[in-house]
Amino acid sequence: MNTTIEQGRKAFMNTYAQFPLVLKSGHGCTVTDQDGKEYLDMVAGIAVNSLGYGDSEFTETLKGVLEGGLLHCSNLYYNEQAVLAATQLKQLSAMERVFFCNSGTEANEAALKLARKWGKQFSPVKDEIITMISSFHGRTYGSMSATGQEKYQKHFTPLVPKILHTPFNDFEALSAAVNENTAAIFIEVIQGEGGIREIDVDFLRKVRALCDQKDILLIADEVQCGMGRSGKAFAWQHTDVTPDAMTLAKALGNGVPIGALVTSRTCSEVFEPGDHAATFGGNLISAAAANVILKRLLEGDLLAHVSEVGEYFKSRLHKFEARYGCVLEVRGKGLMLAIELDRPARQVIANAMEKGLLLVGAGERVVRFVPPLVITKAEIDTACEILDQILSEL
Repeated sequence: MNTTIEQGRKAFMNTYAQFPLVLKSGHGCTVTDQDGKEYLDMVAGIAVNSLGYGDSEFTETLKGVLEGGLLHCSNLYYNEQAVLAATQLKQLSAMERVFFCNSGTEANEAALKLARKWGKQFSPVKDEIITMISSFHGRTYGSMSATGQEKYQKHFTPLVPKILHTPFNDFEALSAAVNENTAAIFIEVIQGEGGIREIDVDFLRKVRALCDQKDILLIADEVQCGMGRSGKAFAWQHTDVTPDAMTLAKALGNGVPIGALVTSRTCSEVFEPGDHAATFGGNLISAAAANVILKRLLEGDLLAHVSEVGEYFKSRLHKFEARYGCVLEVRGKGLMLAIELDRPARQVIANAMEKGLLLVGAGERVVRFVPPLVITKAEIDTACEILDQILSEL
């Protein structure tokens, strides 16, 4: 057995069903293992490494911070990197205020607290929160309770109270669950762990109108579908609906941990000093990483590239849908795509790894494709050739 894997199995808690693979380096959209074998990466750290590996601007930016010697100064003081990152997020979103933390689950915890404080300005019992069935919002107690999948919750009850779940894209069920105590509705515009399922725009419009009518916050979880993944900076920008707040993480730091809660004017003044905090939130190294990504989304052609190659990739996947009976459906937008199979996806993922292609699931029968946003059509062709071999063998 590989020494690193053997040591890892003895040292790590048993929280991940890890493949027997040790990754050591990366370049572009390719990663290399300890033995020198290369893999075309369609996982990207699960929608994290949006610029791929070895991006020169990203590397030089982080080197600059490291050479300055100040990586963290606490939020007792301002730092230029965090201020710039917040300002760029405001430009991209046309929202008002930003809170930085370290992960998507932390961003959603901040949003849950924001929602409950928001509701209490109307009534002491306006504290109920509604999320969608099949949603995923994180693994800490609040975010896990908000997650609409029992498999993540079954061993960890009791959950945080007054969080309800209604079916995705079912406005009748949602409106029936809303009452005078509802403070917020959480929605992923594209469900990630729920199987890469897109929101119905008419459903989202109705939810927005209901929230306006009932003084309810509409909060978009953009942790996976945001930061250019869908071909827009944020997936809700494909619609004519603007949320009151959104949560971000994953690709925001291109591999450096950072999360954010971004708020509109509606709820930007809810928090006061002492209401919430994150020790490492917005430190210089993570904010500098975010600034490279944000600059590319604001100034470069990255979004146009994602839209173009995403459509190309989806058209290639549709050919598999027509050719192979085991492929039931192709879903997604931009470079957040999936195929649903008539059988478990894990064997397809394992076979792909043997052939030099890294894939990830999104539920038992769904293969998800979330490659670096800089992937080329030629690399997509390579991935599809490997996938074609695997599907033909099925």
